[in-house]
Amino acid sequence: MMLTTQAERASALELEREQADGCTNCDLYREATQAVFGQGSIGAPMMLVGEQPGDKEDLAGLPFVGPAGQLLERALRDAGIPDGATYATNAVKHFKFERSGKVRVHKKPNASQVRACRPWLEREIELVDPRIVVLLGSTAAQAMLGPRFRVTQHRGELVDWAYTPLLTTTIHPAAVLRAGDRRKDMYGSLVRDLAFARQALT
Repeated sequence: MMLTTQAERASALELEREQADGCTNCDLYREATQAVFGQGSIGAPMMLVGEQPGDKEDLAGLPFVGPAGQLLERALRDAGIPDGATYATNAVKHFKFERSGKVRVHKKPNASQVRACRPWLEREIELVDPRIVVLLGSTAAQAMLGPRFRVTQHRGELVDWAYTPLLTTTIHPAAVLRAGDRRKDMYGSLVRDLAFARQALT
């Protein structure tokens, strides 16, 4: 059945969210607190796709609420993207980590874990129906574009793919946080890439 109204798509997305929380398609659900689905408005013109929830996201059940999310929020403002214009989600819905004492340290998901989550992301794209998707970082980019895709070679440009929305890629905001002396330059490049995505909508 085709879902034509925003209310119908919002209801379907909420059902997907509930089903994702019970997903056992890979082993990550065993240690994570909960699945973390996307957040934002149905019909938002821009969808942002990161790698996976972090520690704070896993506990809150919301994407991009930790330090990387705060940096991304600032970068969106600096790129001229208004509040409410984005839907944010991740390629992987459960937090993958290893323990270092009492601290849960992020660990990159493997290819099979990324594949297990791809149907959830595809359904989000279908229901949110954005005009452009911005893949943040290599995990998200390779999840949708294949393991040979390199963000560093194609960031800040439109990329062909199998879905209807326009597509572009950039670095993950967490990479900016890890950049040390290069943080200012990398933040500026992230803002430029996001501004490119905004301009592509026009």
